[in-house]
Amino acid sequence: MKRKFELKKNPAQLIDARIRELDDWRGERLSRVRALVKQADPDVVEEWKWRGVPVWSHDGAICTGETYKNVVKLTFAKGASLEDLSGLCNVSLEGNTRRAIDLHEGETIDVQAFMTLIRAAVALNKS
Repeated sequence: MKRKFELKKNPAQLIDARIRELDDWRGERLSRVRALVKQADPDVVEEWKWRGVPVWSHDGAICTGETYKNVVKLTFAKGASLEDLSGLCNVSLEGNTRRAIDLHEGETIDVQAFMTLIRAAVALNKS
């Protein structure tokens, strides 16, 4: 029954519901990251894929916002091709395609560096 209900909601509503469902630091962090992505790229498209993963796209996937017990993971689809001068990406560094940022409780993110990374991912998708 829940699955049918989810199919009727748009991706933004599903992401809103996920944030409310988390009801802890992970929901707050996902909400903050979402706002930063939208601020960095006002034309971003929100999607809901792979049975419940928020995805932000612009001419292709920019990044996902996965939530786990102890981490909010932001995976950049083409992260290996992005110049991450601030060193935000801290996991999946050995792969040839993706890069990710694991955010743990209490950690902060460099807002300007993150927004620069989002804009670089959009530019890469457009190239």
